[in-house]
Amino acid sequence: MVETIEVIEIDTREKALVMARAALEKKAERLLVYDIREITSIADYFIICSGNTSRQANAIADEIDYTLSKQGVYPHHVEGMPECKWVLMDYGDVVVHVFDAETRDFYDLEGLWGFAPAVEVA
Repeated sequence: MVETIEVIEIDTREKALVMARAALEKKAERLLVYDIREITSIADYFIICSGNTSRQANAIADEIDYTLSKQGVYPHHVEGMPECKWVLMDYGDVVVHVFDAETRDFYDLEGLWGFAPAVEVA
């Protein structure tokens, strides 16, 4: 018997918020969600967050993947595993950046994208 997974359609903003909440479940720090729809065509939302260690960054990325996979949503591409200094998860319309603290400070994506409107995560 083949198990089927029900695909649940959620809009892009809600998908970004679900991802952000999943990251917070694993104690992601300095979580930011940027609405980049009017700025670039590469995605609709960027999520930037960090863990204190590479191990925590890995747990954050795993939780995002697990939470979305339960809804039948999978990334197109993932980079940075298993080192987890900077994990990039590309879901097409949402791109997630999970850093360890030191790598996040070095690359400073907030400095690059910080002018984009921020989305509040409830």
